[in-house]
Amino acid sequence: MRTPLPAPTTGPRPLQQTRFQRSLVQVGARLVAWAANPWRRASLQLITLLISFSIGGVVGSISGQIGQIDPVGALLCVLTMELAVRARGPLRRRPGDPLPLQLLDMGRIGLLYGLLLDGFKLL
Repeated sequence: MRTPLPAPTTGPRPLQQTRFQRSLVQVGARLVAWAANPWRRASLQLITLLISFSIGGVVGSISGQIGQIDPVGALLCVLTMELAVRARGPLRRRPGDPLPLQLLDMGRIGLLYGLLLDGFKLL
């Protein structure tokens, strides 16, 4: 007597774990381990500060040159700052290394300083 074949599943099959997917999952832990050195941590924070300062200057210059998108640029900047403030709460409560919180704070400071400095240039 034959045994019946199992019924085919209708849901999606799980994808194979590739080396790239495993490395993407581990990127945060690798960054924290790499930044255990105080000089590396300070350089990473400085890089984040300078990049966000540049982005703030670019956003301010573009919205200053094209006078029609000032409200849209302001809305995007306010939304970005509010999302960063809201993301800060769970990062503060998380135990362990505060590197993501420090990088988020450096990004907020750089973006705000870039916008303010560019706004004073346009006056």
